[in-house]
Amino acid sequence: METNRYPSQQQMFNAQQQAAAVAAQRSNQQQQLQAQQQQAQQQAQQQAREHLQQQQQSLLGLMGRGSSINGGNIPAGLVGRPGMGANMGVGVGGGAVGLDGRPNGALPQADSQIRDVWAEDLNREMGVLRSVVDKYPYIAMDTEFPGIVARPIGAFKSKADYHYQTLRCNVDMLKIIQLGITLSDENGELAKVDGTVCTWQFNFKFSLNEDMYAQESIDLLTKSGIDFVKHANHGIDVYAFGDLLISSGLVMLDEVKWISFHSGYDFGYLVKIMSCKPLPTEESEFRTLLGKYFPALYDIKFLMKSCRSLKGGLQDIAEDMGVPRIGPQHQAGSDSLLTGNIFFEMRDRFFDGKIDDSKFLGQVWGLNGAGISPPNINGAGTVVYNNGIPVPSTPTNSNGNRESTSTPTGNTTPGQESQNARQTPGTPSFYGKMGGM
Repeated sequence: METNRYPSQQQMFNAQQQAAAVAAQRSNQQQQLQAQQQQAQQQAQQQAREHLQQQQQSLLGLMGRGSSINGGNIPAGLVGRPGMGANMGVGVGGGAVGLDGRPNGALPQADSQIRDVWAEDLNREMGVLRSVVDKYPYIAMDTEFPGIVARPIGAFKSKADYHYQTLRCNVDMLKIIQLGITLSDENGELAKVDGTVCTWQFNFKFSLNEDMYAQESIDLLTKSGIDFVKHANHGIDVYAFGDLLISSGLVMLDEVKWISFHSGYDFGYLVKIMSCKPLPTEESEFRTLLGKYFPALYDIKFLMKSCRSLKGGLQDIAEDMGVPRIGPQHQAGSDSLLTGNIFFEMRDRFFDGKIDDSKFLGQVWGLNGAGISPPNINGAGTVVYNNGIPVPSTPTNSNGNRESTSTPTGNTTPGQESQNARQTPGTPSFYGKMGGM
């Protein structure tokens, strides 16, 4: 008896029903996620407004009069460095029109220091940066990216090699979400555009339906106010950004100094964007590229080796040193602004106003064996998604090497660093930003 090789009508009907059910389920999940994002964004905006009001009241109280904060009359040394307070105008006064056509005091965010840049703004804002970098050649930087989704499996030369291979496979598989940069002069005075202190927050194209991510990272960033719907529709193309960055005067110059915190992954993404290639297999080759694009850089985490009283992540350091945060945590603009302010405060307080470049310039925590204890990336999650669905546990990369996508749960604390330092290559430990950042 010949077996019918074709599905029956009932089987076809059942398959159609199953496909429709799956589609409906995914549609419901997307709607729920969008609702959660909108709610989180509204909460973040409300928190930012409340924080801004508290700052205004506090600063006006310190000044002892009801004048405008944006006038630059905040007492010098408000957080321990002369002149720093005067640069922290929160954009509540003034009537000048900014480059984007809006009054300086009426930017769309509660904190007008942070200037969001989307695809339609890219050329204009890169032009602004080119015009001010000569006067403000210190660039504090931070990125946001979709967590850690893989770790390499195999034989490694050393712990440092294992950590670099972890960085490499994740940077090659994932996409950057945000880049924040804050420009300062050598005295820590922040860049101003049309009289308003500015931090630039570049928002890149990223789709929860098409791109890979760790779920816990996306949850964290959503709660912090990142709008993934807008990133999907209005995000910047990373390679268009890379072309403009190379010609901007911000990179490949010895006199331009980049400031970062625990920044192996941050620089990894930027090197990939500018080179338009996957990261090199060998860390030595990566460091050659890093030195080409960023010949002068500081990593605050490496500087902390000489500041024994400072522990933990960026937010912990800020609180210990009394440096206030402007804007929401876990957004690249706010984190870059905080990074820059912490750097200059550290330089004045712990290094007598001058950092020994022979010891600290070009050192990135976690690379080349420099501080290889590997605290966990923000939101490194246990559920990994690609094209909106969970991915297999061991995908194969372009080189044919198997990479495990299982990720550690929880965050590594400073107290666990000594334990991590004893782990052998191949164990699930990572290096990146502290969970408290």
